[in-house]
Amino acid sequence: MLPTDFLSGLLTIVLLDLVLAGDNAIVIALAARNLPKSLQTKAVFWGTFGAVAVRVALTAVVVYLLKLPGLMLAGGIVLLPIAWKLLKHDDDAPEVTAASSFWAALRTIIVADALMGLDNVLAIAGASKGHLGLVVLGLLISVPLVVWGSTLILKLINRFPAIVYIGAAAIALTSARMIAHDHLVAGWFDAHTWVGYVLDAGLIAVICGGGWLVNRQARRRE
Repeated sequence: MLPTDFLSGLLTIVLLDLVLAGDNAIVIALAARNLPKSLQTKAVFWGTFGAVAVRVALTAVVVYLLKLPGLMLAGGIVLLPIAWKLLKHDDDAPEVTAASSFWAALRTIIVADALMGLDNVLAIAGASKGHLGLVVLGLLISVPLVVWGSTLILKLINRFPAIVYIGAAAIALTSARMIAHDHLVAGWFDAHTWVGYVLDAGLIAVICGGGWLVNRQARRRE
C-alpha cells in the first residue's frame, strides 16, 4: 500500500472502532465493577489484551473470507444496517452481570467484546483492503483508547453528535467500496468509474440524511 493509502486506511479503522465500540467499553466497565480496586485495572488491562487478540484473529478470518467472490459484496450490504443502527439513539445499556473474581471478569470481557465486536470486525476488515498489518496496528491504537478513554469518548459523542454521523458516513463509504471491489462486479465498476462515485455519495446520503430525518422526527414527537 502507498503511504497515503496506509495512513488513510489506519485513520478510518481507528475512527470506525472508536465510534462503534462505545458499548464494548461499557461492558468492560460493568464486568469489572465488583472487583477490588487493586484487581479492576489488572482485569481491564488483560481483558483488553485478550479482546485485541480475539479481534485480530476474527478479523484475519474475515479478511480471508472477503477474498472469495460474492462475500465482499454481501459484507458491504450487511454493513449498511450497522451504519443505520449507529445513528439510532438508544438509552438502554447492555445487561452484563458483574463478575466476582478476576478470571470471571476476564472471561466476561473477552467473550462479550468478541460477540459485540462482530460489526467492528466486518467494518475494519472492509476498510483494511486485505492488509492484516493495518488491522493489527489500528486495533492496537483504538481498543486501548476505547477502554481507558470510554467516558471521554461517550461525552464527546454526546456533546458533538456530528462525530456519530462522521462514523456512519465512514461505514457507508466502506460499504460502497466493498460492494464495488467484489470480484463479481469489480470489472463492471472499473469500466464505469462514475457509478462508483455515485454509489459512494448515494449510500452516505441515504444513511446520514435518512438517519438525521428519522432522529429529527423522533425529537419532535418527544
